Order: sequence, then C-alpha cells, then structure tokens
Amino acid sequence: MADFQPPQSITTTKNNLPIAIVHHTPIFNLSSFPWILEIVNPIDASDPLFSIHGPSARAVIVLGRSPLKSEHLDQYPSVEIVIGTSAGIDHIDLAECRRRNIKVTGAGDAFSEDAADYAVALLLDVLRRVSAADRYVRNRLWPVNGEYPLGNKLGGKRVGIVGLGSIGMMVGKRLEPFGCTIAYTSRNKKSQIPYVFYSTVLELATVSDALILCCALTDKTHHVVNREVLTAMGKKGILVNIGRGAIVDEKELVKLLVEGEFGGAGLDVYEKEPEVPKELFTMDNVVLSPHKAVLTPESFEALRNVVIGNLKAFFSNKPLLSEVNPTN
Repeated sequence: MADFQPPQSITTTKNNLPIAIVHHTPIFNLSSFPWILEIVNPIDASDPLFSIHGPSARAVIVLGRSPLKSEHLDQYPSVEIVIGTSAGIDHIDLAECRRRNIKVTGAGDAFSEDAADYAVALLLDVLRRVSAADRYVRNRLWPVNGEYPLGNKLGGKRVGIVGLGSIGMMVGKRLEPFGCTIAYTSRNKKSQIPYVFYSTVLELATVSDALILCCALTDKTHHVVNREVLTAMGKKGILVNIGRGAIVDEKELVKLLVEGEFGGAGLDVYEKEPEVPKELFTMDNVVLSPHKAVLTPESFEALRNVVIGNLKAFFSNKPLLSEVNPTN
C-alpha cells in the first residue's frame, strides 16, 4: 500500500495514513481485522484522542454486525462514508445515511462463494441426515438399534432461491450439476437467467421442495417466510436460511416442525442470536449452525481486499468497489 498517499489534511503526524473511526460492539474488535492498520489510523469512541480526531474523521469502518444508527452518526459529524465488513447491511441505518448523504459500502462478493457452498451443504445435510447419522454412530446406537433411517436424494429436487444476488446465483450454479430444477424470486426479474421467476415467495414455495434464503433483511422481507409459505411446501418441505433469522417467522417454523407438519431445516441464522429455540436441539431433521456460513480464511482475505480497495478509492476520489445501491 506504499503507493497510496492521501492528502496531508486527513493524516496524523505519526504516519501518512488517514484517520478512520472504527465502530464496533464489544464482541467485534480489531484483532479480527488487523489489516485495517495497513490503510488507516483507526480510532474509536473510547480512545482518549477521539475528541481531537473523531469529529474530523471522514470514514467509519463498521466491524462485523455492529449496529450503526442515527445516534451513532451524531457522534461522527464529518463522516462521508460507512465501510461495511459484513455479508449483510441490515445493521446499518441506510435511510439515515442516505438522509445525511453518506455513502455506504458492503462486502461485495467477498463472502459469496463460501456462503453458497454452505447453503448447499446444509441442504445436503438435512436431506441425507449426515449430522444426525454422525451423532447416531458417535453415541454407539448403531450396534443397539441397527440401521439408521434412510435420507433423501438431492438430485431432481425443485429448489427455490429467495434472493438471486451474487450468493443466490452461486447457489444455483452449484445445484445445477445435481439435476435440480431451480426457480427464484427476487426484487426484480433477472434478464438472461435460465431459472423460472416467481413474483412472490408464496408462489415460489408452491412449486418448491426446498427453499434457500439468500436475501437481505429489510422491512419487506421481515417474516416473509411465514406459516402460509411453509405449509405451501408440504410436509416434506425443506428450508435453508443463510440470510438473516428474521426473514423467517421462527415461532411458526418451530411449531410446524414440532407438529411434524414440515420436513426439515438447515439454519445458520436465528431471530434472537445467539439464542436458538430449544425445541430444535433434539430434532434429527434440523441442522444448526452458529452464523458462520460466510466465514473462512479465504473469505476474510477477500474481505480485506474489498475493504482496503474501498478505502483507497474513497480517499483518492475514485469509484468505490462495492457501494450499496442508494435504493436498497
């Protein structure tokens, strides 16, 4: 990064890097993002020097899913850009940023491949009962109870993708070799995409054996997967969620699973993380994951490139790599 020389007016005296506010909750800190030091001098509200440098800082880096709301932006009066480091942006008040003419960038495609891999893995796990079979063997039940119940094949399944962005597209590409029939719903119909488009999640559910949720959490997608959608898939329906927990009416999902009215689920996200409905813990037709679908060493390296690229572009007055559409 030695070729990057920001204007002297936005640098500190100890080096030639610009100051950027690092916004984070206690569970997120710079130890997971050490490469930020390559491009900026980070400062947060707890820093003794924040009162000196904070008010003039032009960039905010939001670590992980730390909420960034209006009251936080009030503390950062000179900010012109918010740099996101998470796969989603629902924790950032986009409307308030828009009102203040603050640009917002996301992680771009940094997490897309790994998230798509994980979604397919969850679907396979639920259908073939891989995790449940593993527990069966480890608990030494095989010699006692005999053969484990059969799972179901993935090949030929009708899979509906909710949200055909970068992650959704990669999910579809991974499912094609299995011989799955793929359909989708998204904000808009995608041109030159071979998959059948449905305008609502409910319409998509009626023609799907499994739904994979890849969309962002917004006011429109909150609880978009409700009881009606789930029951439309039938008793053998499968739900995979790598988006956000609140996209699903979690209480209704749990109720249907408990009643045996829904086939199974692969869940990486939940409504009230890190709390998970206890009813799910004993279900062999449910695979649980602690919101880690997008996280690999490789995805963190890709994120590093996106974040550093956005910061360099911003301080050099060049086009941003992954600016969030203002209409989102």
